Amino acid sequence: MNLEDAIKQKVPFNSARERAAVNLIFTHNWLVAKTKELFKPYDITSQQFNVLRILRGQYPEPITTSEIRCRMLDRMSDVSRIVDRLVKKEFVDRHICQSDKRLVDVVINSKGLALLEEMDNVNLEIQTLMDNLTEEEAQTLNELLDKARSNQKLGC
Repeated sequence: MNLEDAIKQKVPFNSARERAAVNLIFTHNWLVAKTKELFKPYDITSQQFNVLRILRGQYPEPITTSEIRCRMLDRMSDVSRIVDRLVKKEFVDRHICQSDKRLVDVVINSKGLALLEEMDNVNLEIQTLMDNLTEEEAQTLNELLDKARSNQKLGC
């Protein structure tokens, strides 16, 4: 379905760039809703999933919450709160950083690793959301999205 039909827009956009920006926002929200459905059976949010994947990539080494924030897809997330919830669910362990007592080290534990292993099929399901694109089209889309952000400093 094209964007104009999806949002019931009658008046044309001012430019292709305006349409692209609105299309990105609309598609982002569509992807968020779809992934939320996929995470629901695991009682986990997309931000929690993102943190667990970061920790799995770092495993067995710990990582500070500030470094997690820099690696997150949604950098506006409250990492401390997310880590608190993951600790409460017993998926991660948190300790005071030995080299800097002001920092907190976080490491995924065996229960968190087991959850991610169980959820590996979710990654495949997320990929199927893009099945309407060929590999070449997906590559082109990736290049265009990277290009769109190329003049922006990402922080951290």
